[in-house]
Amino acid sequence: MEQDSHCTAERELLEAVSRITTSSTTSPSDEEENEPKAEISCQVRKENPEKDDMQDSSATLSPNSSMTTKELQEYWRNEKRQCKQIKLLFEIPSTRIVEHHLSKYVMYKIIILQTGSFDSNKSIIERRYSDFEKLHRNLMEEFSEELEDVTFPKKTLTGNFTEEIINERKLAFKDYLRLLYSMKYIRRSKKFIDFLTRPELQEAYGCLRGGQYTKALEILLEVIGLQERLTRGNPVAIVPTLCAIVVCHKDLENPASAFEYGEKALSRLCVHTSHRYYMPLLETMIALAYELGKDFLSLQEKLEEWKTKKDPIRVFTLKELAVREYVR
Repeated sequence: MEQDSHCTAERELLEAVSRITTSSTTSPSDEEENEPKAEISCQVRKENPEKDDMQDSSATLSPNSSMTTKELQEYWRNEKRQCKQIKLLFEIPSTRIVEHHLSKYVMYKIIILQTGSFDSNKSIIERRYSDFEKLHRNLMEEFSEELEDVTFPKKTLTGNFTEEIINERKLAFKDYLRLLYSMKYIRRSKKFIDFLTRPELQEAYGCLRGGQYTKALEILLEVIGLQERLTRGNPVAIVPTLCAIVVCHKDLENPASAFEYGEKALSRLCVHTSHRYYMPLLETMIALAYELGKDFLSLQEKLEEWKTKKDPIRVFTLKELAVREYVR
């Protein structure tokens, strides 16, 4: 009886896993179902972002699977994790009034959360009304049709610093960001991503150029997670940030950490060997591997292979490239 019960449990678990696997490959995601219809007109745009990175499992289980119940449970958990798309939520819990010389403005604290994650995956940034206004103006240049029904909070001649107006704008900006993120082509646009990450990156690179590597590293590590989640369809986009982290760790004499982030950057360039960061990164990784006593022959072979394919031109070092990023 106990054996029959065990077999029945395994059979039910197999059927459940089979249903999850089938649904993950045939059913549209909640995100696609909830896409605003205005996005249909975006299909003819010049830009061609990659498809959503929903990781559908190609593995299937046969009814005669030899997996144990424990293995099946672990398989089921992995399937659910793979089918789950990363989505971001935006909250604006508080504000602060800034008075600087002759100017006075409100800073809105924006908390960006990843669905189904712990607090460690949240990002916190601050933006003022003029930042939102500039974003909207820039997006209207490219996405006027998608945004034609979007109401943007207008400036008022008086009362901008009253609690009532500030609270109204908090709610309005929260809904505005949520709406923008719900539109595939807008959330993948450089203008939207820059709004959420560029000010922090500019500050970090400014610190790097000034030799403030600890401060630069602190900011870069804060922003890299958000930048990565925003550019999931374009992994090469975060290579400069990863390389800046490598530079900071290297100059702070943390070769092991520098090598770790260098490997992450290099993995994103494996099919993009013409990228401007590829050769300088290889050279840096060879030096780090030698310092750490790691095997660097494969890296050296890649570097020699690259040199045979390219004309001998002036190539910057990794640090020289990093300090040139975000120079106004």
